[in-house]
Amino acid sequence: MATTADIRNGLMIRFNNDIYEIIEFLHVKPGKGGAFVRTKLKSVTSGRVLENTFPSGAKIDPVRVERKKFQYLYPEGEQLVFMNTETFDQVSIEPHLVNAREFLMEGMECELVIDAENERVLAAYVPTFVTMTVTYTEPGVRGDTATNALKPATVESGAEIKVPLFIDMGEKIKIDTREKKYVERVK
Repeated sequence: MATTADIRNGLMIRFNNDIYEIIEFLHVKPGKGGAFVRTKLKSVTSGRVLENTFPSGAKIDPVRVERKKFQYLYPEGEQLVFMNTETFDQVSIEPHLVNAREFLMEGMECELVIDAENERVLAAYVPTFVTMTVTYTEPGVRGDTATNALKPATVESGAEIKVPLFIDMGEKIKIDTREKKYVERVK
């Protein structure tokens, strides 16, 4: 058992007969009364986000997890198939467990979070930054750059993001998958 002092972003805990990941937390020490920890928890099974307040020093039940590198292979029916890059074992998971699946492409190396007790996959994370080719975007108007104007663009995975006006079809761009935003042009 751990206490609220051990809370950190990304920690998996058992709460209300489910496993939750701590997305955000804030230690609050009001002028009156006892301290407490305000948290945002994301359910691993349903993806639902809820807010909860723990009194300072309350017991929490952390889940022991392992983070392993897996390669995304292909979709199979309603499942996504990943392969362990060390042992070549394959595992099928549900698409809602992948954090930014619109950027997921065959052959991409992802990090899977696995419950160490029963070997169940809890979450899959695509890399924080990915490089993709722009497959479609409207041509930018020359000289129309007085402001940081953005236009929609479709990348090779099928995801649509906003890019600056100077980006054309066929160019490679770097994307932040957490915020689903354009970062820079890649040479």
